[in-house]
Amino acid sequence: MDISNSVYGNYYMQNAQNTARTSGLEQKLTGNSMTEATDEELMDACKEFESYLVEQVLKQVKESIPKTEEEENQYTEYFGDMMLQEYASAITEQGSLGIAQKLYEGMKNNMKAVSISEVEADNAATANAKA
Repeated sequence: MDISNSVYGNYYMQNAQNTARTSGLEQKLTGNSMTEATDEELMDACKEFESYLVEQVLKQVKESIPKTEEEENQYTEYFGDMMLQEYASAITEQGSLGIAQKLYEGMKNNMKAVSISEVEADNAATANAKA
């Protein structure tokens, strides 16, 4: 097996996975059904975002560390991203960073503000219709 083909193949596969994961998160966080989402669904989306963010940071840290020939092999190259995803998920589940919680609280406050402004707009439209 040609190493250069596996490196490029691995790069394109990782890029495709990241793109799919990013678009899935974007859809969850900006979808029209966000106002109809339960608290659990909203918190899950926030945790997914935190996990993705932590994973990207871990990847950058990993890139900055010089590698030895012993550490660089086909298996660590292929399964290294899976390991980073698991580390990121574990960090997120511990809740030690608190990014997901802060994001959740901010989104809940924004949803309340949107709900209040929609009710006020409906009340104003009803009052104008009666007048």
